[in-house]
Amino acid sequence: MSATGGETSLGVETGIEETAAAVGLDHGNALDHLTGLAVVVVIALLCGILLSRWKQPPAVGYILAGLVMGPSALALVENREMIQFMAELGVILLLFIVGMELSLESFAKLWRIAFGTFGLQLALGMGAGFLTGWALDWGVGESLVLGFVLSLSSTAVAIKMLEDLGDMATRTGQIAVGVLIAQDLAVVPMMLVIAGLGSGGGLGWEIAIKIVVAVVVMAALIYVLIKRAPVKLPFEEIVLANTDLRALAGIAFCFAAAAISGLLGFSTAYGAFLAGLIIGNSRDSHAMQETVAPIQSMLVMVFFLSIGLLLDLGYLWDNIILVLLLVLLVLLVKTAANIAFLRALGETWENAVIPGALLGQIGEFAFVLGAMAVALTLVDDDTYRLIVSVTVLSLVFSPAWMVLARRVHRVTLVGVSSGRELLRLVFLNEVKELRRMSRRAEDVYDRVVHRHGRATTTAQDLEEAREAEKKDGGERTKDEGLPPLPM
Repeated sequence: MSATGGETSLGVETGIEETAAAVGLDHGNALDHLTGLAVVVVIALLCGILLSRWKQPPAVGYILAGLVMGPSALALVENREMIQFMAELGVILLLFIVGMELSLESFAKLWRIAFGTFGLQLALGMGAGFLTGWALDWGVGESLVLGFVLSLSSTAVAIKMLEDLGDMATRTGQIAVGVLIAQDLAVVPMMLVIAGLGSGGGLGWEIAIKIVVAVVVMAALIYVLIKRAPVKLPFEEIVLANTDLRALAGIAFCFAAAAISGLLGFSTAYGAFLAGLIIGNSRDSHAMQETVAPIQSMLVMVFFLSIGLLLDLGYLWDNIILVLLLVLLVLLVKTAANIAFLRALGETWENAVIPGALLGQIGEFAFVLGAMAVALTLVDDDTYRLIVSVTVLSLVFSPAWMVLARRVHRVTLVGVSSGRELLRLVFLNEVKELRRMSRRAEDVYDRVVHRHGRATTTAQDLEEAREAEKKDGGERTKDEGLPPLPM
């Protein structure tokens, strides 16, 4: 073999070795990413299942999973940019699904009370925001963002609670859904206002015109969809006959509308919402919703996961008293205000209490508005961490708050003579459970230590304890003449 041939052969072998090493390295990186993804998905699934067993919305479980995997806890997720990108996709699809599931026919019957209630909520939120801004010497941007955040409630959590309670088809459920729809419709103009303030030019004529155009286009589209027959989508016959094409067509329509909206100077979420409205009022909307829903569920899971990643446990622990007080204040004030607003608009007490409590928390779009405000330097990092902490805890406590509100509602229908009696009846089940556990512990202690004079428990002792518990359980079923309270 010649020297030239030997050098060529050696170069080829060296190139093959380098290529093999690079492929091996890429395979190793891919395996690491796949392992990390598997851990993320499994933890999210386990937290979702755990919270579902506790009658909590899965979204709260996803937030908990993000908290566990975030930098404040196990630090399993480090690529925050990818998570943020996936969360933005989740927001786009969240608004897309909201548009698809919006029942314009039902909303048309309740639009006055829905917009009336939300208008009062927005006025209250703005008042609280600017009052806080005045007290803390904030600028207009921070006060406005806080007002927007306080006026919104969680569509995902409220709908889940309505489904669990079986109240979706009732008057109270329809009122709550109507108000949530009005809030969702207002999110896009809110985003445009924040973008205008963050551009440095303030709320000038250009931004005002853009907001007016967005609202007019949305209102015109809703009016047309209500008045005319269901929409016929392009290539409907071909696309709907194939499940794979149906899913791809739905996502493509969503992203195309979002991209066009972004290029025209509106938000991408605005285009996605309009696309959802059109598909949701097409002739085969149900089939499209069933196909797109699994994809949407995955990306919305990532959205709530990213919220947990954003929660700073160190900040929460250092400011736990402030955060808990603000959460309690938000739940109390928003619930009482919602009930008062609905009563002022002509609803009965029975139809106002449940929607009022359902809308008492702060919604998931608070994270979107807050993230926009931080990116545009309208609010500082500490303010954003406070918004995230209060919003997350309000979502976590919302199901328990709803149970408490239902108990108060049931007890007040019976009639109470004092605040002490109200508290006793509302927490009757918990008091009985504590007394039962206390008596059981005393009985076991008495049998094991005093009566038998020994420190070990026999099978006879355990059997006697079980019999006592059964007897006590039978006594607990007596409800002192009250109607059964919801758990």
